[in-house]
Amino acid sequence: MQVQVHTDNHVNGSAGLTSHVEDVVSAALSRFGNRVTRVEVHIGDENGHKGGNHDKRCAMEARLSHLQPIAVTATAPSVDAAIHAAAEKLLRTLSKSLDKKYDAKGRTSTAEFAAVQQVEEDVEEFALED
Repeated sequence: MQVQVHTDNHVNGSAGLTSHVEDVVSAALSRFGNRVTRVEVHIGDENGHKGGNHDKRCAMEARLSHLQPIAVTATAPSVDAAIHAAAEKLLRTLSKSLDKKYDAKGRTSTAEFAAVQQVEEDVEEFALED
């Protein structure tokens, strides 16, 4: 997974920040493996030099193979808190979207149901033989 970090002119876009963002995003999205091909992270300060509560913004856009991009935004009092909040929100959104896409209405497909039923029958048959 490729992670691209962009900052506005009010946030210092250092190598340390980039490394931290890459670590947070990789840890949060590791369960998706190679399905997530790229994540773009945009970090900004909405009020600039004026300050204020919840004025740090982190937007993340995940690019998935064969699916539309998914974007989330989080605001927080600090850049680090905004990064973590956005990563958690992206994890929840990706999980929900992929579950909807590949597990329609929480139902098991007919093929999966038949395979599970066959395994259960084989286990019962094996237990009866003993």
